[in-house]
Amino acid sequence: MLAVLESALCVPKLYYGALFGLGFGIYYLFEVVKEPLVICAKGPLRNFLEDNVPILKAKFWPTLWCFESRAQTVFASLLRSRLWPTIQYRREILTLSDGGEVALDWAEHNYCSTSPIVVILPGLTGASQAEYIKCLVYAAKNVGIKCVIFNNRGLGGVKLKTRRLYCAANCEDLSEVIEHVRRLHPNVPVAGAGISMGGLILGNYLAQRGRAAIGKLKAGLAISVPWNVFEATKSIEKPYLNLMLNKHLCGNLRRNVKHHAANDMEEWNLDFDTIFKSETVREFDDYFTSRHFGYKDVNEYYSVATAHDKLHQIQVPLLCLSAADDPFQPLEALPLKEVSETQHVAMIVTSRGGHIGFLEGIWPIREDQYMGKIFSQFFSGVFSQDNEHLFRS
Repeated sequence: MLAVLESALCVPKLYYGALFGLGFGIYYLFEVVKEPLVICAKGPLRNFLEDNVPILKAKFWPTLWCFESRAQTVFASLLRSRLWPTIQYRREILTLSDGGEVALDWAEHNYCSTSPIVVILPGLTGASQAEYIKCLVYAAKNVGIKCVIFNNRGLGGVKLKTRRLYCAANCEDLSEVIEHVRRLHPNVPVAGAGISMGGLILGNYLAQRGRAAIGKLKAGLAISVPWNVFEATKSIEKPYLNLMLNKHLCGNLRRNVKHHAANDMEEWNLDFDTIFKSETVREFDDYFTSRHFGYKDVNEYYSVATAHDKLHQIQVPLLCLSAADDPFQPLEALPLKEVSETQHVAMIVTSRGGHIGFLEGIWPIREDQYMGKIFSQFFSGVFSQDNEHLFRS
């Protein structure tokens, strides 16, 4: 009798468990798994994407156990950084016109002298060993593209030669890097790819140069970019998980500045006591970045750095990849209308993916990742001789 009673009591547990599993499966299939939204005006660029980037016609299947935006963001970083090996680069130290130095890390094993080149710009505090950089380098290797990672001043283990770091509004260093790469390889096509703030710097470079950039870069790819910096900082300051990510980034910024300014703080002519008390990226940019680069306050700096209202100035084909749930730039802050009104900018928006996440599959640690697939398909098409009429430099 007792056994029968226990068996009867188990039925509701099994029932509710099955009901929950069915509901979760329906939600995942109909609300999470979707084809990406592609925003691009009719014309050569849209035709090119339809012919050369087949992944845009397929559904994006985010990792079943990790499709929430912050989970995608955090687990992508943790898994890739811990499970992917260190990449061996050839390091070149480039001296800039003002005496500063940056590290250029070349991924060029088993490439020939005519292999096309993509200059890659990491994010806010990232460098060439960042896990998302490895993802793109793996993808490039599979299609015969050579990469050079441009580590911003003070990053990648390079000491500062001048009292100057970097910011999203300043493209002078990138311009010098591109000119240097083209001088080294005058007969090889060169393109650019930027992630997060690196993509913002790339976008600002293309917008500021306009038609003058046509002879410099063949095309560009921008991933998880905070195009509207004001909306990005507003979103990342929301409690509680977004704010935790914000404070983590701010901590990295503080440590970087403290590392480089520790021995000569008085010479920087900045209020480091206040800077080191920054709790958010906005506070850090107000106390340090804006003053460091001569802006009167953080609002003036963000007005110059933001690029959502400058996309119409871009004349070089630029493909942007974003997630609708990116905590740094959610769907409502993406410049979809501005993109739809340009001829040279296209945007892919996945329903999920977080910030530089885009994890897919049950155990998402393989080298072949969604970001990498976009990278390899797009740039393979860009560098194809069949598309020379579209990407003429």
